Amino acid sequence: MQYDEALDYMESQLPMFHRIGKSAYKANLGNALVLDEYFGHPHKKFSSVHVAGTNGKGSTSHMLASVLQQAGYRVGLYTSPHLKDFRERIRVNGEMISQDEVTQFVEEHRKLFDRVKPSFFEMTVAMAFDYFARQNVDVAVVEVGLGGRLDSTNIITPIISVITSIGLDHTDLLGNTLPQIAGEKAGIIKRGVPVVISQFQPETASVFTSKASEMQSSIVFADSAYKVQEMKYTGSGMQTFLVEHGESMEQWDTDLMGSYQRLNLPGVLASLDILREEGYRITLDAQKQGLRMVQQLTGLMGRWQKLQDRPLIYCDTGHNVDGITMVMEQIHRMSYAKLHVVLGMVADKDIDGMLSLLPADAIYYFTRAALPRALDQNVLMAKAMLHGLMGEAYPTVTQALEAAKDRADENDLIYVGGSTFVVAEVV
Repeated sequence: MQYDEALDYMESQLPMFHRIGKSAYKANLGNALVLDEYFGHPHKKFSSVHVAGTNGKGSTSHMLASVLQQAGYRVGLYTSPHLKDFRERIRVNGEMISQDEVTQFVEEHRKLFDRVKPSFFEMTVAMAFDYFARQNVDVAVVEVGLGGRLDSTNIITPIISVITSIGLDHTDLLGNTLPQIAGEKAGIIKRGVPVVISQFQPETASVFTSKASEMQSSIVFADSAYKVQEMKYTGSGMQTFLVEHGESMEQWDTDLMGSYQRLNLPGVLASLDILREEGYRITLDAQKQGLRMVQQLTGLMGRWQKLQDRPLIYCDTGHNVDGITMVMEQIHRMSYAKLHVVLGMVADKDIDGMLSLLPADAIYYFTRAALPRALDQNVLMAKAMLHGLMGEAYPTVTQALEAAKDRADENDLIYVGGSTFVVAEVV
């Protein structure tokens, strides 16, 4: 079996949520537990940090992994979805799993998969945990795929559970209210395991405190301990935050762009405090350097990522109402002559909610990513016109971006987004 054949087996023969949506979601841990037993409970062979949330869990996971790596640990990192390459999901010290490892895993265990019929995600989690165990990682940072309580990753008992901001996303699966969604995310809280909540939100705070009490777990609302007082960009491609902690004021730099990182940083800092309390040797220098080198050490892409100067082109993976809100805040902070928006969305999102946040004075290039869940570009354009957003439709992301480049002047700004999968085609 070749690598492409292994991927085809995983993606074509088995349900894959990011391609087909709700029908791929397994509302139980049955298959995850079967696979875990078959592989000899690999997740028990390394320590882990578990990260859930609606927005920010990817950035948080990569920041934590970067700092732990800089501190000298051998670090596994499991995230989803991938942007360009399936192997982005499974990394050790920033290096993606090899094509041979992926191929061998599928080839050796295909009889089991044919019998159990796990989803794409269930198989990928099993691959990651088996790989991390065989690679002898010291600690793995594990990002939840969807929800938390019933997510395939939730078989682990981590050193610490981290929950980032909660928003309305995947409401057909997780609930229609913030407390309902928070209840699903709170499902990663394990008995006696400390939990960090990145952002205090009045609608969800009691859900987390109640679950933590039930599980006899200590709980910290990070933005109460770490208060971001100021943020700015430096000329060296860094974002600088001035953070108040107790009586002290500390400056933290990161190569991750996007003003929304101010919501993630407190959770990262509070989590690192707890990891130190648990015996991890994380010096101040390792923490500083790890946060400054997240992209370099982990390969993270798509978070307010600059693609070009003159005209400025940025992309961002924000793909729900809260994510687009943060993107709009970011755009409002920038100087430009005219805004061009290359926009595509997935059909099962809150399309009208996101469109209502976008500015009517921009020029739009409506498009669709190359996957079944993507909303047809002409349907998106028709919906957008009802919100006063005007532009043209293009059948591919490449054509839409080229049209924007052709029309934009050198002092304009082009934003590419609306869907992770649109961004995946331009980074």
